[in-house]
Amino acid sequence: MNQPAFLLGGGEMGALMRAQDWAATPFGPVDGWPQSLRSMVGACLNSPLLGTLLWGPELRMLYNDAYVPSLADRHPAALGRPVAEVWGEAWDMVAAPFHHAMRTGEGFAQDRVELPMVRNGQPEITYWNISATPIYGEDGSIVGLLNQGIEITGQVIAERQREAAKQQLREMNKHLAHEVVIRTEQRNLMWDTSLDLMIVIDFNGVIQRVNPAWTTLLGYEPDELIGHHVNEFIAQEDHQDTVNAYLSTAVGNPVRIVNRYRHKNGLLHSISWVAAPAGDMTYATGRDITKDIARQAQLESTHEQLRQAQKMEAVGQLTGGLAHDFNNLLAGISVSLEMIDHRISQGRLDDISKYLTVAHGATKRAAALTHRLLAFSRRQTLAPKPTDAAALVNDMLDMIRRTVGPNITVDSVPAPDLWPALVDPSQLENALLNLCLNARDALVDSGCIVIEMSNRVIDAEVARQQDIPEGQYLVMHVTDNGTGMSPEVLSKVFEPFFTTKPIGEGTGLGLSMIYGFAQQSGGQVRITSALGAGTTVSLYLPRYQGAAEVETSIAAQAPAAAGTGSGTVLVVEDEPAIRLLVADLLQDLGYRTLEAENGAAGLQILQSNVGIDLLISDVGLPGGMNGMQLANAGRLNRPELRVLFITGYAADALPISLEPGMSVLTKPFAVASIADRIRALIG
Repeated sequence: MNQPAFLLGGGEMGALMRAQDWAATPFGPVDGWPQSLRSMVGACLNSPLLGTLLWGPELRMLYNDAYVPSLADRHPAALGRPVAEVWGEAWDMVAAPFHHAMRTGEGFAQDRVELPMVRNGQPEITYWNISATPIYGEDGSIVGLLNQGIEITGQVIAERQREAAKQQLREMNKHLAHEVVIRTEQRNLMWDTSLDLMIVIDFNGVIQRVNPAWTTLLGYEPDELIGHHVNEFIAQEDHQDTVNAYLSTAVGNPVRIVNRYRHKNGLLHSISWVAAPAGDMTYATGRDITKDIARQAQLESTHEQLRQAQKMEAVGQLTGGLAHDFNNLLAGISVSLEMIDHRISQGRLDDISKYLTVAHGATKRAAALTHRLLAFSRRQTLAPKPTDAAALVNDMLDMIRRTVGPNITVDSVPAPDLWPALVDPSQLENALLNLCLNARDALVDSGCIVIEMSNRVIDAEVARQQDIPEGQYLVMHVTDNGTGMSPEVLSKVFEPFFTTKPIGEGTGLGLSMIYGFAQQSGGQVRITSALGAGTTVSLYLPRYQGAAEVETSIAAQAPAAAGTGSGTVLVVEDEPAIRLLVADLLQDLGYRTLEAENGAAGLQILQSNVGIDLLISDVGLPGGMNGMQLANAGRLNRPELRVLFITGYAADALPISLEPGMSVLTKPFAVASIADRIRALIG
């Protein structure tokens, strides 16, 4: 569509006016606009000066690009609207001369008009030079006004600031002579009586003047110092730093420095200096901090001794608890094995199963203890995945209710639109079950446990205050209305082996395990509690940016069905007993096995022509090549190689997310568990 010539050009406003449907406005179709309006619009749009046409009885606004900044957020809605609607109360303050010009045809110009207005949502006082010129229509009547204005807010503010500064300067000058006298007297008094060292040196480091404190603190009379270079009195090791300091003041920089001056008796004193240039000299004040440094060193030594004592106390508590628990477990295993050996030698095989049961139970408890220790130390092997926490909790509710007993109600309260969490779901289940068992133990006969879930954004300020990494979290709160904890107990709940339960009823690793799990998952755990007011434990789990996977609760998983396997499996394990047992298990399942005791031997087999369907490797191997490195090297020639890692402590050897065709199993493991993993990988 061809545009009228008068609308051509005009920058942003020209384009905006060409795109406007004027037929639907009081202006009517552009083709019907009178020549007076056309001429003024064309001139206004292409003028570099701020300009607005106020047209018709309602003074509707048409304006150019130069006027847009003054409108701020009123643009572009202001185009074509009455000026009174656009500027509101601000228009009421300046409208009179505009209406007078419309009535009489007398233009006007006003300078430094003060105009309060709201721009971008903020009230402000603005100042303008404004003018208005009548526009005559074809019939000689006044049809509008050409309003031109220049905003001078910055100019007025600057002028007022300059005037205020001048007035302040005049006031200062008024009292200057008196102040100079007073300050000179004060400076001289300070110079003469100060216990701190004061010195004036030139930019070459030559002393020009010193105060009497030099005699008191360092034993030198003024004439022993003036005219000498400062480095004559400074320890050799501090010469260069001192030179750098006064050279820095020579280019106008104030400096702070600590150096060591030699007392006249030969002893070194540490002096902390503040120096600044004035004219062609450096003025410096120094304080003797020799005793402060000695006290600080003593304090740091005391703190280090305290930290070491606390560390040794924690290590003693940890090793003592470990020794106690593992000795109990090892006693159950070793005595059971001895009784089995004894019964076999006697030919009494009918009651061997009870000793096997005892040994199996002790083994499982030892495995659980090591898993808790690894969780506490943030070194357990995690398999984080996108997890729907609300679905996970819902799957566990029946099991939790059966576990805590019929007299305790357990409710789940998920907030709507929960984010998925990036977390190991099996470890989250363990943590949640532990928290519910702790809550049960805090309840007397009956009570309630509430599991709440919500989204939470931790900003920088909250992160700093609560020691939680900044980010987005799915937060799980487990709250009970039990006995609560005192501040003293609350301060120790995350310490390993700390427990308030009677001997034999708790290891004291539950909360420390949960703390380690949360930290290793990239989150945090926080506890609030008060005596008689219950306890809330809050798990902060990092948000996953995407959809959650459907996760079947471990509590609901069925054991793998038995079957006969086929294929060749390479077992790489440096512990002979484990290598033997895994190989025997694989052979019982129908697999052909190859064995290697380290990464180099395993790699040699992988680089041969032998067909291998699965690599089972320990993660921590001797000889400089760990299990992950072995698997990656093996996949160079066998890209489809399936890998099962078995590990007791993976540390940082495994990535957070394993590649397809890889899985990990934590030692110690049940026969059924490794059998299921192998079948899942190669059938």
